[in-house]
Amino acid sequence: MSDILETGFQETNMETCSLPDDTDKKIETTQLMPSTINKELMESDEFIRDRDICTKYFENWCEGQQVVFVEHLLSRMCHYQHGQINAFLKPMLQRDFISALPAKGLDHIAENILAYLDAKSLCAAELVCKEWYRVISEGNLWKKLIERKVRTDSLWKGLSERRSWDQYLFKQRHGDAPKDHKFYRTLYPQIIGDIDRIENNWRTGRHQLQRIHCLSETSKGVYCLQYDDNKIISGLRDNTIKIWNRNTLECIQVLTGHTGSVLCLQYDENIIISGSSDSTVRVWDVHSGEMMNTLIHHCEAVLHLRFCDGIMVTCSKDRSIAVWDMQSPTEINLRRVLVGHRAAVNVVDFDEKYIVSASGDRTIKVWNTSTCEFVRTLNGHKRGIACLQYRERLVVSGSSDNTIRLWDIECGACLRVLEGHEELVRCIRFDSKRIVSGAYDGKIKVWDLQAALDPRAPAATLCLRTLVEHSGRVFRLQFDEFQIVSSSHDDTILIWDFLNVPVPEGQRSPPRSYTYVTH
Repeated sequence: MSDILETGFQETNMETCSLPDDTDKKIETTQLMPSTINKELMESDEFIRDRDICTKYFENWCEGQQVVFVEHLLSRMCHYQHGQINAFLKPMLQRDFISALPAKGLDHIAENILAYLDAKSLCAAELVCKEWYRVISEGNLWKKLIERKVRTDSLWKGLSERRSWDQYLFKQRHGDAPKDHKFYRTLYPQIIGDIDRIENNWRTGRHQLQRIHCLSETSKGVYCLQYDDNKIISGLRDNTIKIWNRNTLECIQVLTGHTGSVLCLQYDENIIISGSSDSTVRVWDVHSGEMMNTLIHHCEAVLHLRFCDGIMVTCSKDRSIAVWDMQSPTEINLRRVLVGHRAAVNVVDFDEKYIVSASGDRTIKVWNTSTCEFVRTLNGHKRGIACLQYRERLVVSGSSDNTIRLWDIECGACLRVLEGHEELVRCIRFDSKRIVSGAYDGKIKVWDLQAALDPRAPAATLCLRTLVEHSGRVFRLQFDEFQIVSSSHDDTILIWDFLNVPVPEGQRSPPRSYTYVTH
């Protein structure tokens, strides 16, 4: 052994290492660095004979014994020897399973594994080797990534429909030639660019504006609205409900029957339900426009209503809230009347857990949806509350104190106060990214919701943009990822489109193109 050390290694003045033996006796030795290995010594007959004997013993042991023996050898080696062993083992332990699986006829498993990658990782995976690129290409993984986004993200879904590339996803129409890997590989960054432009348009206020002049014959003003891809349904101060074609902006139907202003409405695929200053709630067939039912309960104006999953909640100037069970459009029965507010109840919202109401008495009240029992009161606004929306734990409310408040419904805490409107905040909506509010000052403001929920965010950074086009009070609005639709006392409905925005070269100010439709 001493001969091997003298001929094969060069001694250095490095730290010593302790080598345990079977008797727990520590032997100190000087750590050595490899120099020029004596090949003749390593290939000597004596070394080869001893190595082969050890190998035969090793091969006769079971796997467990082999592992224990190797561990014992490793424990008697010094650090530099461990490094050499590691360098030897590393390539043996590396396995390109993505390339190995197709060789065994398991292409689908390799595709399923890579299908979990995000776009950045998928780009990197394409560059690993030709086999990985082939798996990604033949597995159409860029297409699958886009499909996954469309299934899970409403922005992607809406964009796919508006840009018409949804026709190339999922099961294509019979007879259509399938698109190849390069098509989807090119499509993905185009989609990302579209999304970035939409987000930038929201932040900078760039939009294309369309305007519907309602031209009411008597009292002017559009109190409420709801829209989808095909139509806008609006409730007017002149006692009518008007339905507009979403593409041509033409009035396609007028529903008459209310004897007072239509203050609130909601519709689904089958019915429209409206509430009026005539104190009634009316149910209409959304397709034919036929009036199907009239509910007479409230003794003053019906200010707001919501319905979902067989339950409807209405509220009134008479200070009460009515909870209804909806068996069918013609069979709607009063379940419970909720009292507790000391002024007109201006707005209600609910889910399967809570009913939330807001009143001119400056309070928000929370009720149990199942039992209709009172839960708690949210206090903070200094004047009456005109609007709110409730989703999950968050309530966002607008008041005649000109402020917007964010609340945690479970504990009743006010999370943030948003200031900026100059008059009563009349309508408010929010999604996962932003809050949009409309006020009697004629302005619509877009707020950063996530920043508003961060107590560290400065108040001055929360309002992203103020939109000014209405010449009267803003009564109602609704929005999605691509647009805001708003109505006003000025007898107009405005569509603020943040998707289809032409951007002339060199133009810095927010560009707008206008479509005016008069009826």
